[in-house]
Amino acid sequence: MNLIGKMLNNRYEVLEKIGNGGMATVYKAKCHVLNRYVAIKILKDEFTTDSDFIKKFNTEAQSAARLTHPNIVQIYDVCNEDNLYYIVMELIQGKTLKEIITEDGILSWKWSVNIAMQIASALETAHKNNIIHRDIKPHNIIITEDGIAKVTDFGIAKAVSNSTITAFGTTIGSVHYFSPEHARGGYTDAKSDLYSLGIVMYEMLTGKVPFDADTPVSVALKQVQEEPVDPMNYNPNIPISVNRIILKAMQKDPNFRYQNATEMLKDLSLALKKPDEDFVILATRSDDSPTQKVPTIYELEMEKNNDRKAPKMGENTTTKKENKIKEFYSKHKWAKPATIVLISILAFVIAMYSTIAILNGSRPNQVEIPNVSGAQNAERLKKDDAISILNNLGFKDITVEEEYSEDVEEGYVISQSPEYQENYKFNLTQKIKLTVSKGQKIENLPKKIIGRDIEDVKKELDELELKYEITEETSEKVEKGIVLNVDPEEGEQVTATTLINLTVSSGSAYKDVVVPSVLNEPQENAVNKLSELKLIVNVSYEEDASKSDGIVISQSVPAGKTLKEGDTIEVVVNKQPTRSTLTVNVNLKSLMGYTEPTQTTSSTEDANTTSTTPEIPTATVRIEVGEDTILNDNYLMTKTDISASYTTSGVKEVKVKVDGVTKYTQTVDFNKGSQTINVK
Repeated sequence: MNLIGKMLNNRYEVLEKIGNGGMATVYKAKCHVLNRYVAIKILKDEFTTDSDFIKKFNTEAQSAARLTHPNIVQIYDVCNEDNLYYIVMELIQGKTLKEIITEDGILSWKWSVNIAMQIASALETAHKNNIIHRDIKPHNIIITEDGIAKVTDFGIAKAVSNSTITAFGTTIGSVHYFSPEHARGGYTDAKSDLYSLGIVMYEMLTGKVPFDADTPVSVALKQVQEEPVDPMNYNPNIPISVNRIILKAMQKDPNFRYQNATEMLKDLSLALKKPDEDFVILATRSDDSPTQKVPTIYELEMEKNNDRKAPKMGENTTTKKENKIKEFYSKHKWAKPATIVLISILAFVIAMYSTIAILNGSRPNQVEIPNVSGAQNAERLKKDDAISILNNLGFKDITVEEEYSEDVEEGYVISQSPEYQENYKFNLTQKIKLTVSKGQKIENLPKKIIGRDIEDVKKELDELELKYEITEETSEKVEKGIVLNVDPEEGEQVTATTLINLTVSSGSAYKDVVVPSVLNEPQENAVNKLSELKLIVNVSYEEDASKSDGIVISQSVPAGKTLKEGDTIEVVVNKQPTRSTLTVNVNLKSLMGYTEPTQTTSSTEDANTTSTTPEIPTATVRIEVGEDTILNDNYLMTKTDISASYTTSGVKEVKVKVDGVTKYTQTVDFNKGSQTINVK
């Protein structure tokens, strides 16, 4: 079935396949409710047809989901949809420890001890919560990119091991890491997990498992019967303390192993400080029974004969019966070896069952914990009835916790730990925790939430024992930490399981920026500097003859003041006007229309004739540019080349006056460059 792109439970979008195991296929998915990436482990089809397995799978997965530890892969959800059964869990970026061992071979002892400590810490938490892993192996340990060990598949192995032959066949590969009691199908507890951890350490430090053979059954027999080769024999770099920690964890007798993960953690920690000290105590089995010869059937018969009838003095010791036995063996050459083999097998079986009987006899009585929490559609019991049933069975260590529940009536058991497991027995010393309903809790939300500081609101909701979730949102108007919105609404009635959604201001989306000084900087530099701070720059111009052209002469916000990104700042740039020269040429004679007078003669009585030259008049010529006078002088009316120049800027009126009377007017734009005006 192709699940890529499928939306599971209207929530999880399957993105890609990232792994494949014996019992499930693992996909990467995105949770659209919490907007995060997760891993989804989907059971294979051969498991989903087994209702007994499905029940145990759900029970164990839900139990493991309660575990919270930095070295345990967190389970978020257990679901089924369209005959798909799957677990939603934390997505870990990294490799399995098995992949690392395969790639690198032998690992350094310090790193191996560090990984073992993280695994032991995870087991410590699980065991305290009455959860046994039962399948600790490098394949179930993920090493993140930061070197953190994450243990996965807590409790799932139990569902598989208690299910069908088909299911068992999918996990038989784990036999290399099984404890002897697990391989025999016997009682497994926390010490079984520690045995498996010892094998994981063995493999990390030697690159191989301690027991291997051609078939899983042969490996299982070795787990039960053979002692491991010291890991130091394969890797001389292993310190003596680490070597003995591994051997202690791998003791055949559970009573000789570490009794809990805390003990093993203590020795692992000490091994890092004192690697060459022999501080690990290894128990030895006392065996007072010497090796004995196993008699054959022939010898047993002879002994019986001797008991019935002791030989008399001088009597032949060979009886007729003995002769018959000898005659039988002489005629059937195969019979005697077969008899010896049969007796040896019989002796081995008797010895094995005797050992099991002795071990079982040393254990406390074991009984099945009844289903008092209504799991698997059974009847949910009241607290007193549940305690009474458990006490009658012999369980004495029972604790009760109460919590509110919308679904379970007050006084009835919500859940039990350990959870009910069909045909699974526990010691009578087992601690049992019952969670009992306090009924449905109804509270009124505070009437004033919006506009208040989130810390004050959280404190008030905590006192009401209400659940809440905080989402941050930027705001340009409301300061950081103030509640913007709440759902359900203020003052509304809610139950203890209602999730209160609080939207809180995270402050402005724009960062604070400190305004720099841009005075006396060129316009382009100033604008670039302010724009890089994400400020909006408005430029205006003024003329200041005392300063250089094109530099900033003022800014609207002084240097050192704090603004927000996106705020506006004004800068004024000095802009000197364009200056040009005007030349004014005046032809006074032409302008005034002056005509030179002719020469005159006069006569006297004595007939003498004289000539006179008439006098040329003058005029005052004045040239004005705007308010400035650039020329003011007297000239003969015959003057044709009066000239004056003036340099300035802007648009100004030019006037030419003669004797105070304006004879010529023109508006000149000095921004257009130098010009010449001819007035005539």
